[in-house]
Amino acid sequence: MPETTSAPRAQDEVAELLSDLIRIDTTNTGDTATSAGERRAAEWVAGKLDEVGIDSQILESERGRASLVARVPGADRSRPALLVHGHLDVVPADPAEWSVHPFSGEERDGYVWGRGAVDMKDMDAMVLALVREWARTGVRPPRDVVLAFVADEEAGGKLGARWLVDEQPDLFEGCTEAISEVGGFSITVRDDLRLYLVQTAEKGLAWMRLTATGRPGHGSFVHDDNAVTRLCQAVARIGSTRLPTVLTPPMRRFLAAVEEAYGIEIDPDSPEEAFARLGSISRMIGAALRNTANPTMLEAGYKANVIPGTASATVDGRFLHGQQEEFERQLASLVGEGVQREWIVHDQAVETTFDGPLVEQMVAALKAEDDGARPVPFTMSGGTDAKSFERLGMRCFGFSPLRLPADLDFASLFHGIDERVPVESLRFGVRVLDRFLRAV
Repeated sequence: MPETTSAPRAQDEVAELLSDLIRIDTTNTGDTATSAGERRAAEWVAGKLDEVGIDSQILESERGRASLVARVPGADRSRPALLVHGHLDVVPADPAEWSVHPFSGEERDGYVWGRGAVDMKDMDAMVLALVREWARTGVRPPRDVVLAFVADEEAGGKLGARWLVDEQPDLFEGCTEAISEVGGFSITVRDDLRLYLVQTAEKGLAWMRLTATGRPGHGSFVHDDNAVTRLCQAVARIGSTRLPTVLTPPMRRFLAAVEEAYGIEIDPDSPEEAFARLGSISRMIGAALRNTANPTMLEAGYKANVIPGTASATVDGRFLHGQQEEFERQLASLVGEGVQREWIVHDQAVETTFDGPLVEQMVAALKAEDDGARPVPFTMSGGTDAKSFERLGMRCFGFSPLRLPADLDFASLFHGIDERVPVESLRFGVRVLDRFLRAV
């Protein structure tokens, strides 16, 4: 790796900042009444910014559901601004399942452990460490950089990014581009070659509730109008059906890069066969080749000997860019008759192109810190707050740079047990972001 002296103090404090942020429980259950809330984390970020003279403001959509926004003035304030956004909330974690307490922020074996270590308090900490270093040393970015540390991303962003976009759009005045999570991480091909996946697209979000109705009755009777049976048939069809492969532009470029890197030919009709070479990340990549729908929750009945009149299921649906109408047709054929569908959260798919000055600087920053870097675009199977910020006309990218150990099962760490991130990866990310944000 090339020698670099960029942002030395930021590199030294990033792991500590991450540990401190993990220790602030910001569990998002999807319900404000049972969520920990992001207020304390937003106040902590505000304090860290205030220490170095960066003003910020905290805004609440509901009590405790706080987001923070700050603007770092650039050298040329006539240029369009860049948004750097990250969410403060995390999904729930059961301490009994973990090797360390999920809110300990423990640093051991070269990693920082805890809920949010990769999703996405690592990026929050890298950005915070970097702008603190800039403020201490008098660095000004070429253009304004707007920082947003937001609430509620893990429940679709209604109380975080979407609320800010709808209610406080002036905070993002002039922002034409944005970077955030799930992109810029490495896949090792060999010692001298790593693919760095930059997110240029993400699937649309379609969380839905299915409700079947039937005739209630005694559990001992022969019963041919059973809501539970009808629902389970629909759920089984959805859960066991693999929808057709659809190759979007970013995934075509990604597959071409994989072919070149590994010296193989990939059958466009069955690309998953080649993904075993990518290791655990193949699960994330494979899900970006088609629309998906997975049953996740079931609810029915109140007594063993009573056939209920209704039964419901929750399904996590995701659709590719340009595939919303086709996805809804696919769902309708799988759900069948006698089952009603309603959206719990429904949001757009987002896609941009892998070109332009911003992308050129991403590529340059990665290659400056890793001689073996080969940045490539990809579609992320999940969703981020890009869905909200794209509504203000921004081109949105996932660029949270991490050079990862070749044997790390990175994909399993998202919402997984023993979530953790290497300290050296954090330091690498700070250096790349420093180079990138100084150049854009």
